[in-house]
Amino acid sequence: MNDLALILAVVVPTVLFGVWWVLRSPATATRADDSEEVPVMEVPVMVFRDGVLDYASDAALLQYPIAMGAHNWEDIQDILLPQFPDFPDSPPADHDADITALCKGGSGAALRIRALGGAVSIAVQGDALIAPPPGAMEELELLRQVNRNLPHPVWKTEKSGAVVWQNEAYAALAARFRPNNCPSDGLLFKLPPLESGQKNVRAKLEDAVSGTAEWFDVTRKAQTNGTLHYATSLDTLIRAENAQRDFVQTLAKTFAHLSIGLAIFNRDRQLALFNPALTDLTGLSASFLSPRPTIDSFFDALRENRRMPEPKNYKTWRHRMADLVSAAEHGKFEETWSLESGQTYRVKGRPHPDGAIAFLIEDISAEISLTRNFRAELELGQNLADTFEDALAVFSRSGILTFSNKAYDVLWGFENQSSFADVTIVDAIRLWKEKSAPNPMWPDLQEAVMSLAEREAWSMPVCLKGQSPMQCNIVPIASGATVVRFSRQQAPARSRAVRQKKISD
Repeated sequence: MNDLALILAVVVPTVLFGVWWVLRSPATATRADDSEEVPVMEVPVMVFRDGVLDYASDAALLQYPIAMGAHNWEDIQDILLPQFPDFPDSPPADHDADITALCKGGSGAALRIRALGGAVSIAVQGDALIAPPPGAMEELELLRQVNRNLPHPVWKTEKSGAVVWQNEAYAALAARFRPNNCPSDGLLFKLPPLESGQKNVRAKLEDAVSGTAEWFDVTRKAQTNGTLHYATSLDTLIRAENAQRDFVQTLAKTFAHLSIGLAIFNRDRQLALFNPALTDLTGLSASFLSPRPTIDSFFDALRENRRMPEPKNYKTWRHRMADLVSAAEHGKFEETWSLESGQTYRVKGRPHPDGAIAFLIEDISAEISLTRNFRAELELGQNLADTFEDALAVFSRSGILTFSNKAYDVLWGFENQSSFADVTIVDAIRLWKEKSAPNPMWPDLQEAVMSLAEREAWSMPVCLKGQSPMQCNIVPIASGATVVRFSRQQAPARSRAVRQKKISD
């Protein structure tokens, strides 16, 4: 009731004042020839409350680029001051104030500014209406079109916090959320007080009945007589953040079961993600990794824990770390670290999206030990075979020479270490033919090596040019391989005819 009485106290005197002034205005005077009357023109009238435009007549709305609730005293001053130099900087504080501001140039137009019941009215007097600045009406129409089509809610609140103006997007938003949560002041968003330097704040609108919620980023700009608010929907961003969070949690659960230590550093070179295996391999505690140390602090801690090769000096160490990060950014970093504890780590650096870097640390001690043992066994087998007087050559199922001893290399002049290409049984037989007497059984030997059928051991005579005859034993072994052994011992051997007879039987 108090608000209604206050509105009536402001509007009714204003309207009566406008009617009275129209009736006495020179605008009703007759033309020069007094032949007919000039139609009465409506007077632009504006009413301000607390410095905000609370009411404007149709003539004022058409004449000036203003909107009720959206403009204040300073905005009207910018419009009227060029023609009315005496226009006051602020609304008169005296409740009985009655001020007249004359138009420059002696046109006879004037502004009458009066205080009426806590409000201030401005009415145009004179026979010449004030022309708005050039292009002002076009700009006003453009602003109104922008206001109608702007998809983001915009509203203005006075100093008490009540909404004094809103655009259509805000009204549409209020129509969806107010039925179940109708604030008396028209304010949908419950925002914290505006602090110095703060412009943006996240706000959520939630429907108490349906449970649906929408997030907005609200930008606030303080004005002398209130605050302007601009809201932008964050639903897409919130969904993306939730999806990213779920994805990271899924990755974290997956990485938790990996035996390879994983450390991902973001574009600022801070640790963004790690898995439990990293703590086991590096000896770094979760309390150290959780606060997201920098990449330099991470490798410094590795060096202190002796989980990486000890550098010769600190300066060299720093240069090496810079080269390490640079190589990881290009996906070219891969090293094998032999630690003092006897462990061996394989460390790889790989680039990740958005400028991030991932380091993978794997304990390959067992693999290295197995490889070393295997190589030792191969070396032992080679040395053992080199002690034999007989020349040995082993061919795979596909006919590739995979092994030969020192006696074979000396006998046939074969240089195994200098050969880059694979030596086949065809190549070997060609060499044997060149250095031995003609032998019609070489094709049988080739067939025996390449055969996929069930095979058995057999032998054939071979005689090097100018030397005593030798015995060539062909023995099939595991995995389809074949051993060809050249022996100078004259042990009894089965002839090819006997072998052929046995096969036929």
